[in-house]
Amino acid sequence: MEVGLGFGRIDEATRERDLRRMKRLATGLLLVATVIFLLARWWEVNDGPGWIGYLRATAEAGMVGALADWFAVTALFRRPLGLPIPHTAIIPTKKDVLGDSLGDFVGENFLAEPVVRDKLSRVQVASRLGGWLSQPANADRVTAELATAARGVVTVLRDEDVQDVIEQVLVRKLMERPVGPPLGAVLEGVLADGAHHRLVDLMFDRAYDYVVDNREKLTGIVTQRAPSWSPRFVDGMIADRVYTEVQNFAWAVKTDPEHPLRSTIDTFLTEFATDLQNDPDTIERAERIKQQVVSHPDVQRFIGQAWGTVKRLILDAAEDPSSALRTRVRDGLLSFGARLSSDAELREKIDGWLVDAAGYVVRHYRGEITTLITDTVARWDAEETSRKVELQVGRDLQFIRINGTVVGALAGLVIYTVGQFAFGL
Repeated sequence: MEVGLGFGRIDEATRERDLRRMKRLATGLLLVATVIFLLARWWEVNDGPGWIGYLRATAEAGMVGALADWFAVTALFRRPLGLPIPHTAIIPTKKDVLGDSLGDFVGENFLAEPVVRDKLSRVQVASRLGGWLSQPANADRVTAELATAARGVVTVLRDEDVQDVIEQVLVRKLMERPVGPPLGAVLEGVLADGAHHRLVDLMFDRAYDYVVDNREKLTGIVTQRAPSWSPRFVDGMIADRVYTEVQNFAWAVKTDPEHPLRSTIDTFLTEFATDLQNDPDTIERAERIKQQVVSHPDVQRFIGQAWGTVKRLILDAAEDPSSALRTRVRDGLLSFGARLSSDAELREKIDGWLVDAAGYVVRHYRGEITTLITDTVARWDAEETSRKVELQVGRDLQFIRINGTVVGALAGLVIYTVGQFAFGL
């Protein structure tokens, strides 16, 4: 059984055994002093030698010191000999007062805002964290702990509750807000950066490849639409000519960044982005399309299975040490640690945030923190608390009894000797 009440983890039986041994030692010294005193006193009153008085005084003072310190130590935990002596059994009777005093002491000396701020500012948490995180072994450890936490959170969450959040909150918000203006703003930003040019290039590359790879299909369309009275060789010539023009046009659009068709597409997309944000008809059409997409059975099925899919992805990624997610988290931690180690400005900012956060906590919640101490002490059983405390410190307190016996004996010897020399002259 381990010791509770927040004390150490040493086996309770070992503490009890050590305490009993020290009590026997201290009590044994008291008994030795008592026996020596009785024998010396008997010898002294029966015409013993002169030096026996020194021995008697030494033993007598040692016995008095042992008894006084026994009383002092015992009075901390219980009433000596069960007598209702005032100011004894201090720990069981004053437990709540001691808890309040402990809470006040911690609040005033450890949770004072200036103390906390000064301590954190000198600790340099960001620098230590950066050096610690920049070590691959530590980054691996943090990544593993985060993966374990992610598995725990995902496992604890009820699938029905998360699915309800997805369907009732996210989907509902999507349906309530017009989709046109934000899409238009995104498209406008893409056009402003020219990021769409790569997509346009890809589209015209594929168009040209399609024309090259489907010559027979394209010429066949021309010949099929030719008049029935037109000779076949004429249809073939016209089809070849049309195909050649189409191919040349596709090549020109593909290779010429300044081709008029590209400019036309840019103009169309710019006007479309503006209409999505400002034109009521375009916004309304976008809403109808959104309603159709969300109402589609496949989309509804995807929404219904969304959390299950995400949950499986998270669990699989968390279980696999070589997964892309865990690898990115690890690399991110290493990168963050290296940056903390090298970027003094970032360290200063983080340390400032931590100091401000700690200052806010102790400024507004110091009372709640100290109340945790006082409430915890108040819930402890008085007798059990006294026993637990005695197990923790009682062994050391027995040295007070031992020292009291020895120091008392020496003091008695000195006093008796001084008295003999002072009055024997």
